[in-house]
Amino acid sequence: MKIFVARLPGTPVFDPAGDQIGRVRDVVVGLRIGRRPRVHGFVVEVQPRRRVFLPITRVRRIEAGSVVFTGRLNMRRFEQRASETLVIGQMLDLTVRVGDEPMTVYDVGMEELKPSNWEITKVAVYKGRRREPRTVDWGEVSGFDTLQKDQGAAGLIAAFESLRAADMASALHDLPTKRRIEIARALHDDRLADVLEELPPDDQIGILGTLEPERAADVLEEMGPDDAADLLHDLPEEQAAELLALMEPGEAAPVRRLLTYPETSAGGVMTNEPVILPPTATVAEALAHIRQQDLTPAVACQVYVTRPPTETPTGKYLGVTHFQRLLREPPSTLLGSVLDPSIDPIRPDFTLRQVTYYLANYNLVAAPVVDELGRLVGAVTVDDVLDHMLPEDWRERADDRDDLLTEHRREGADDRDD
Repeated sequence: MKIFVARLPGTPVFDPAGDQIGRVRDVVVGLRIGRRPRVHGFVVEVQPRRRVFLPITRVRRIEAGSVVFTGRLNMRRFEQRASETLVIGQMLDLTVRVGDEPMTVYDVGMEELKPSNWEITKVAVYKGRRREPRTVDWGEVSGFDTLQKDQGAAGLIAAFESLRAADMASALHDLPTKRRIEIARALHDDRLADVLEELPPDDQIGILGTLEPERAADVLEEMGPDDAADLLHDLPEEQAAELLALMEPGEAAPVRRLLTYPETSAGGVMTNEPVILPPTATVAEALAHIRQQDLTPAVACQVYVTRPPTETPTGKYLGVTHFQRLLREPPSTLLGSVLDPSIDPIRPDFTLRQVTYYLANYNLVAAPVVDELGRLVGAVTVDDVLDHMLPEDWRERADDRDDLLTEHRREGADDRDD
């Protein structure tokens, strides 16, 4: 699906209930060295004449005359970052070159290459007063690099764009403190959240402390609740309470629940957002859920089945089914009939030692956590356990980390996020 951006301004934006909340005013993209720009989202004008940001990952569909999004819209005023470019405001009417010919940009085409992953793929240009239009591939055009206001930060971010969050975190950790904070502040909220999850606690606290409280709360909302809870545990009590109060109630609630458990217990390290479905869901529905791109392999490896509600804390926990079993069953099979009876849940007060023994004894990568009322409250994954079993400074051991990354790149240089 390809959409030309110049047609979007003024397009009504609708929330999941079908109510119009504003209109599109611009499209935000990130320029990348040697690659097509990635679309970050839309600038949406809401009443009274306030411009806010709508991430492209929350856009459900774009069709003639409307943009429909899912989830919630953050009403914090949009502020353009050094790594971002506005298509309408900065790219249109820009003089560029196609080959050796100077041309003027009058439109660009954005295309969804993967679910929720849009890139600028086409550029519509004209030459001279006759305005004879041409549409060319993005790679045929030069001259857009002049848009970068802060070439130092923006250029480095563009170079980091293809790195996994863990690799980018390692690169940031090695930068001088001032430079690290400069780059972190220019990252988009969801990207910064991913990177913060991979940084040592001292770096996390240092970066979060340089952000405005409202933005710090937004970044915490983008983090996994378990990672956000771990970070808040390390902050002074007053600062943690302030940030929790600034978070949206629905986003803060699971973090508050996790903060009630000891840090070194199953409840303290678990994720409270595993894949949960009712027993009446089908195998096809379960497979669709675990295919979601933002799930880690450990979380996507199995589906937990409960009575409604299916958000933690759930209704009565019924059991778990593994993705291998799902692959062997007809798509129309109900989940209630494919549960694994051999896996008993663990309690939130299990120590890390008990959790480790449990996972190793049953050769599992994840385990359900059920409270005294029989409700599923989360799941502990093997990566959660490893994070807490490794030495506290494991992320900072540069020699070991660099040896590992070098070996990884040698054996699979192309194994990168797109």
